Amino acid sequence: MKMQAWEEAAPGVWRLTIGDPQAITPLTWMGVSPRTDALSQKPAAQPPFAWESIQLEEARSGHILSFPLNQTEKLYGAGLQLLRMNLRGRTRYLRVNSDPKQDTGETHAPVPFYVSDLGYGVWVDTSRIVTIHCGSTLKQEDTDRSEIRNRNTDKGWKATPIASRVELQIPVEGADVYVFGGPTLSDVVSRYNLYCGGGVLPPKWGLGFWHRVPTLFNEEEVLEEARQFREHDIPCDVIGLEPGWHSHSYPVTYQWEKSRFPEPERFVQQLKHNGFHVNLWEHPFVSPETELHSKLQPLSGSHTVWGGLAPDYSLPEAQQLYKTQHDEQHVQIGVSGYKLDECDGSELTNNSWMFPGHAKFPSGMDGEQMRQIYGLMFQKMTYDLYHSRNQRTYGLVRASNGAASTMPYVLYSDLYDHKQFIRAVCNSSFSGLLWTPEVRRARNAEDWVRRMQTVCFSSLAMLNAWGDGTKPWSYPEVEGIIRHYIKLRMKLLPYLYSNFALYREQGIPPFRAMPFVISAAEIAQAEAGGPDAEPSILNTTDGAYGKKKAREWDDQFMVGDALLVAPLVEGEWERDVLLPSGIWYGLETGERYTGGRVIRIHASLEQIPVFVKSGSVIPMMPDLPHVPQAGTRVALELVHFGSEPGEGLLYDDDGETFNYEKGECGWWKATVTQNADGEFNGKLTGPDGEIPSYDSINWRFAQTRLEASCK
Repeated sequence: MKMQAWEEAAPGVWRLTIGDPQAITPLTWMGVSPRTDALSQKPAAQPPFAWESIQLEEARSGHILSFPLNQTEKLYGAGLQLLRMNLRGRTRYLRVNSDPKQDTGETHAPVPFYVSDLGYGVWVDTSRIVTIHCGSTLKQEDTDRSEIRNRNTDKGWKATPIASRVELQIPVEGADVYVFGGPTLSDVVSRYNLYCGGGVLPPKWGLGFWHRVPTLFNEEEVLEEARQFREHDIPCDVIGLEPGWHSHSYPVTYQWEKSRFPEPERFVQQLKHNGFHVNLWEHPFVSPETELHSKLQPLSGSHTVWGGLAPDYSLPEAQQLYKTQHDEQHVQIGVSGYKLDECDGSELTNNSWMFPGHAKFPSGMDGEQMRQIYGLMFQKMTYDLYHSRNQRTYGLVRASNGAASTMPYVLYSDLYDHKQFIRAVCNSSFSGLLWTPEVRRARNAEDWVRRMQTVCFSSLAMLNAWGDGTKPWSYPEVEGIIRHYIKLRMKLLPYLYSNFALYREQGIPPFRAMPFVISAAEIAQAEAGGPDAEPSILNTTDGAYGKKKAREWDDQFMVGDALLVAPLVEGEWERDVLLPSGIWYGLETGERYTGGRVIRIHASLEQIPVFVKSGSVIPMMPDLPHVPQAGTRVALELVHFGSEPGEGLLYDDDGETFNYEKGECGWWKATVTQNADGEFNGKLTGPDGEIPSYDSINWRFAQTRLEASCK
């Protein structure tokens, strides 16, 4: 295919229009504009292949678009994938589904976007299901006869032969396809996020600790639960109400159950007075018991779910009915956001539920299209509702798709494998998504601690007690450990918030898989013994195609540039950690490590392995019971690590409104220098005037661990 067929849509971004794309796609629904200012500042980059090597063919089921692969190339992305990170040699069937228990590609957020470690990415913007053959198919003309082996006698036989192309099955009507340039994998993902409007900047309170109460709790029980958080000296910012706040659920009314919450506004304001925001659970399917039902009935699909309407929210009149009701009965009384559940559907559990693909909707969309972007619709409607009030929100969602990076929603799942949840932190970073490895039940105190440690280093730190009523103090013997890590998250809030601001402005995810910061060649060198080892030949082929299991390093991740988190799960007391080049310190142990190699570490139950890069300057604040309201100023501590000069960034605004869109925000650079006598000095430079959220600054130099004042 000639390059002329591709239009440059933005700096380093090329678009190909195939056929007649649908009117409603993830990108058109979001209605965002590319951050061309930030895109234009990125290095110029062409994809690492010839444009002529791209092939487009017609097929009965649609169009087949294919891109070349080299033998060792790794592929990542495809949305929220729980079961593996490197997709090379696999087929991804990208349908929204609530229970991705098989490694097929079906998932809560099936984004048809893949990124190569060679420095390019491909995205199909469509509201239909896309299948991506990630080097899992071989054409006759591409088959190497020397690789055809006799399984009876040849141990080198492979179930998936090495393929030379990625094949994407494009919908029959067509789609817009985008290619994103690098030159690095990080640049590719950044370009994708920037093209989709940048990353989300949540309210500061959203980065505090969350607690969801049992389903049928009433007003008094919720208030008592909140009081106990303060009594136990455990920070908490958000109380989440589960289905029981509804007058009817499955299907839902969106109306308060007056026997449990007789005065909702007084209840919400009482929690707010004590530093708690309220988040309400809901799902899309509207009960006949609600005042909305008769108005939404002619605006809904042909099939019901649990007896409830499935409204067609591509229709402006349906959107307005939803927004008006939610504004009057929730937002105006102080509700801060939503947990958007059950907008995915399932055929993979004991119970199948969802409208079918052949369902009809008044707009002309069918069930396949509606299901693929239903989660996006709800994210956008609620975001617009809060934005219109100049009020930021943060919440949870169980389905998403492409172009979602600007949405203030974090994915979660009813599945509960801890290792898969850690992998999802890594995988979500490739596709403009956020993920929480939420904590629910635990098998024992050890499992409890390991899960709580992990969630405190994620995009949304939440205990979901809807089913069994667990609390941070449910295991008294480890309550102190839990308190410590929730407080540590509170202290790190300025650092976390600054990294979300980088996400918004530069498209760099705040939580990142290791391929963002270390190349395949560097990984191979580290695994071979580090930079001092004999050079080794990079060969990832065997691992990708099943001859042997290659470690993907999908159980550790970066938080910004300075922190590396390597969680442990129940039954683990030691593990290998892949450290990028440079000098690193155990954040809480102070032990010094040389990077560019794999290290073996042991960690007691009291610690999750976290490493800080030497030269980093990390902004921190006191471990308050909750995030201060806008206008309240607290002390700022700038902690410098290591024995050499360094720097770090601090972003600040009011933390609650969208006034940053008007420029009411600022960046400060914390720079640490060293004089001839070896003495360190710190300087904070930025806009004139005071930092909105901080009234004093304390520097700590040459730290190797978080000392008592920071713990």
